[in-house]
Amino acid sequence: MAIRILSSELIDQIAAGEIVERPASAVKELVENSLDAGARRVELEIRSGGTGLIRVRDDGIGIPKDQLALALSRHATSKIASLEELERVSSLGFRGEALPSIASVARFRLVSRAEGAESAWSVECSGGVAEAPRPAAHPAGTTVEVRDLFFNTPARRKFLKTERTESSHVDSMLRSMALARFDVEWRLQNNGRTTLSLPPAQTREQQEARLARVCGERFLEHARYFERTGEDLEIMGWLAEPTFSRSHADMQYTFVNGRFVRDKVLRHAVRLGYEDVLFHGRQPAYVIFLRLDPGRVDVNAHPSKLEIRFRDSGLVHGFVHHTVEAALGRRLDDGQQDRSPPPARLPGSRPRHGHDAYPSARRSGQGKMRLDTRQLDIREGTRLYDMLHAAPPSKPVADGAPPLGYAVGQLLGIYILAQNADGLVIVDMHAAHERITYEQFKEQFKVSGLKSQPLLIPVTVKVAESEAEAVEVSQRELKRLGFEVTRRGLDEVRIEAIPLMLEGSSVEPLFRDVVADLLNNAGAHRVESAVDEVLATMACHGSVRANRQLEIDEMNALLREMEATERADRCNHGRPTWTQVSVAELDRLFLRGQ
Repeated sequence: MAIRILSSELIDQIAAGEIVERPASAVKELVENSLDAGARRVELEIRSGGTGLIRVRDDGIGIPKDQLALALSRHATSKIASLEELERVSSLGFRGEALPSIASVARFRLVSRAEGAESAWSVECSGGVAEAPRPAAHPAGTTVEVRDLFFNTPARRKFLKTERTESSHVDSMLRSMALARFDVEWRLQNNGRTTLSLPPAQTREQQEARLARVCGERFLEHARYFERTGEDLEIMGWLAEPTFSRSHADMQYTFVNGRFVRDKVLRHAVRLGYEDVLFHGRQPAYVIFLRLDPGRVDVNAHPSKLEIRFRDSGLVHGFVHHTVEAALGRRLDDGQQDRSPPPARLPGSRPRHGHDAYPSARRSGQGKMRLDTRQLDIREGTRLYDMLHAAPPSKPVADGAPPLGYAVGQLLGIYILAQNADGLVIVDMHAAHERITYEQFKEQFKVSGLKSQPLLIPVTVKVAESEAEAVEVSQRELKRLGFEVTRRGLDEVRIEAIPLMLEGSSVEPLFRDVVADLLNNAGAHRVESAVDEVLATMACHGSVRANRQLEIDEMNALLREMEATERADRCNHGRPTWTQVSVAELDRLFLRGQ
């Protein structure tokens, strides 16, 4: 075939194939146009899952009569005018392809009344052929109607799912955009029935009310708010407690400069922040907003604009990871006043600082372990004595008591029972001590770093040239991670030492993974994850075992250490370490007051 220029109709349909994957894709493009037009109220109506009708109405600035036809032209937009503006896109849309692409595969009607205009005008388009503008009745703003989506491309329509599935995609898309813009009022009608109505949310309380509507009350009950500014980045949002983890990643919302995105860098960073507290195979739930200079992010990476690229992905990844980790690492005694100091150490753990950063798990003898109680406050000791040898208290522990209260006994050699101001606290002593020991081991690791263990026989590994170059330029980072590696040729390296803590591990597979991560700016994580697994194993072996009888002062020492330890509500495997049973719950069990 001879080379020829494609017809305008075919060009539009090719573009539509990239942009309009399903009704939800068209909804996203139309709603983004409304938001870019300054809308403070967006109404969406769909029928038959969006294939029969999509109607988006807004109260934005509108489109003047002389620009209506131009709005349906390819690559026509009011949002950018130069390459410099393209590199710093602050609007949601910018390509000028959405309206003509949608109009090429549907029966399309656009009605708009520009700000300050006396009347509205409409333009209709069927299969990409537009008619002349006509007068119409319409308030200030714009309404776009899309009927019979894919009527002229039946093959595309066959790939759509059931009406219910397509409706759920539209609903999910609108809810994500409602979280991105708390200042906008949203309404969704599906087959004539209002399924979503969200008033503007300006205050924190109103925003959390919207969050509960979109993500559910249970999410809000388990979510903690956080915010941080640094390195010219701003981040805020809500992180669900690990107890609210899910089997699928269906409640993970990430927004960059007000744009809903599915970015691998952000999701990996958040997942890494949850790594020490999430049960295996579970997915965290969160709503996160990241704001940065538009020039530092490329939003022109994918036709649907759901994927982006950061100019400095390593910086963003580290910032998000450490922020999430710190937000989840809240200690139980945060904000507590007049708290007794924690004991110096717990059984099986080592001093928090020192040169012996890698104690062997075999040194921990369960029979010799005893919790150090010498630093218990005298007032606490007196109170413990009264609790043990006097009559049971007739009223709850005072409000000034520590968060986990004071121990009153042990159950089955597994659980510690304690009383605090709210009622009964039940602690899994092994899981709790495992977390404490693990955090102490990690702190020791940060102080001493990764020591190297020379290999008796160096290992020679064949690698790609790009990997060999990565090894050559990353000597300092590899040294910090405990590796001593030299390049021996274009595609060959020799491993002379590995991290001491990973002695016994398979050298070559681990090293190949590290090099692969170095090429993707994630080299440290591979080794650190492996080290964390070793530390977790050591902590497990070095913790109080089940069926070990503890004295009351030992139990209280463990409770005080829990309060002073980050992430103490979860063990290293993601299991909960303690739970609270309120007085009201106890009263219900025994029908008190009924």
